Amino acid sequence: MSDTNPTVDIRQFSCLDDNFGVILHLPGDDGGATIAIDVPDADPYLAVLKETGWQLTHILVTHHHWDHVQGLLKLKAQTGARVIGPELSRERIEGLDEGVDDGDRVTIGGTEFHAIATPGHTLDQISWWAPAIGFAHTGDTLFSLGCGRIFEGDPAMMWTSMDKLSRLLPDDTRIYCGHEYTLSNARFALTIDPDNNALAARASEVEGLREKGLPTLPTTMAAERATNPFLRAADPAVRASLGMADASDAEVFAEIRRRKDSF
Repeated sequence: MSDTNPTVDIRQFSCLDDNFGVILHLPGDDGGATIAIDVPDADPYLAVLKETGWQLTHILVTHHHWDHVQGLLKLKAQTGARVIGPELSRERIEGLDEGVDDGDRVTIGGTEFHAIATPGHTLDQISWWAPAIGFAHTGDTLFSLGCGRIFEGDPAMMWTSMDKLSRLLPDDTRIYCGHEYTLSNARFALTIDPDNNALAARASEVEGLREKGLPTLPTTMAAERATNPFLRAADPAVRASLGMADASDAEVFAEIRRRKDSF
């Protein structure tokens, strides 16, 4: 799948069982810059590069899990790309050239990418945001209609990360993430927010896309704010559905995550 605007060409493609690969090409007189986000498997990336003729210049890593980095060394070896990822996992991500922490900014091909620490799924998780091109990759933190499982952090930490993204990213930001989980997420979301008409319409759209074998991503920040229950812990309808009118937002989020874990 290709997503283009005058300043960037974005290719999204399947990797492994349900991972997504993402490559961005930023045109320029000198050939521009080409960026991979994570590398679940090197071969699909190499296929896109061969098809397009792009020269990979950078690899941005979101976190250390194997299904996001196992193809990294092969892709780096065949392209010479510079690898940038979370400093917290410098010892765990083989091939890392540059480590970043929360708030760091990296300029590639004239476009600034913000490193946003969004721990919870893992402690090292970085979400990458490029405001100038309306792009964000949220790794395994924010999913379309969902969020990642909590392996290394705790629910309060994950809620802080989700709320951080919701507050920071503009409505029209195109959100890419690590996995195609939207159909399952939609079915679960309807159990939490059953009277949300926007969610019902989106769930129907997702069903149609998956029946045709089409991806449900990218999404937008506006769509997630309106329909993703993991971002809607403060919403009165969600609280009423859970019987948690007087709970904190973090407590409501934790209950939603608990239910999803056993859904």
